[in-house]
Amino acid sequence: MVFAGVSYPAIPTEAASADVPYHFGFKKSVGGQLPSINEEGFKEIVDKHEAIFLGDTSSKDLFLTFDNGYENGYTAPILDTLKAKKVPAIFFITGHYVKDQPELVKRMAAEGHLVGNHSWSHPDMTTISDERIREELDKVKQDTAKLTGHPDMAYLRPPRGIFSDRTLRVTKELGYINVFWSIAYKDWDVNDQKGAGYAYQKVVSQLHPGAVILLHSVSKDNAAALGSIIDEARRQGYTFKSLDQLHKKHN
Repeated sequence: MVFAGVSYPAIPTEAASADVPYHFGFKKSVGGQLPSINEEGFKEIVDKHEAIFLGDTSSKDLFLTFDNGYENGYTAPILDTLKAKKVPAIFFITGHYVKDQPELVKRMAAEGHLVGNHSWSHPDMTTISDERIREELDKVKQDTAKLTGHPDMAYLRPPRGIFSDRTLRVTKELGYINVFWSIAYKDWDVNDQKGAGYAYQKVVSQLHPGAVILLHSVSKDNAAALGSIIDEARRQGYTFKSLDQLHKKHN
């Protein structure tokens, strides 16, 4: 803006400030201490829209979540382990996954797991319109319902972990609970897998009460380490629960 020959920065409008993008990040748990999002600049926004980052920190509950953007051959072994260990999980799926792996989507639901929305084409939702957000989510929800017979889809993981005040508001209005995480590591790079022992150490070292664990199903390491991670968490007194149990506890 120019006034009296002097250039001043534009004053941000309310709409513009509502669409400031944030990349979800957090201060990791060390030695059982609780992680936090107090230093990231977006805690107020996450809290305002009742997004999930952390469960009940007074209970040694764990919530296992998987992002399934595409299939890399490891989801079936992951499901085998979850079934053998009697552990519930939620799988956040994209349109590509719905189209490419219908039988695995059916199996997730048939074995009692939740299926969540990860959008149709995995866009940065802060760069698209409210209507496009709705279309992205509706298509995943509708096509998944055709496969599983379950019309409801309550949970959303924002693609790429990118969000804004607007995207959290819009998706909440569409009936979704946005789900972030309090345990994660760089597991998504299929060209940089370091072995089951590495995955085990990265997850177990971050365990804390109420943890929402993010794992990517494309990881060979995760599939190989999952059983040991579950066993060690239980040895430490943790219980694996469904996100539905967390949601009901909050309502």
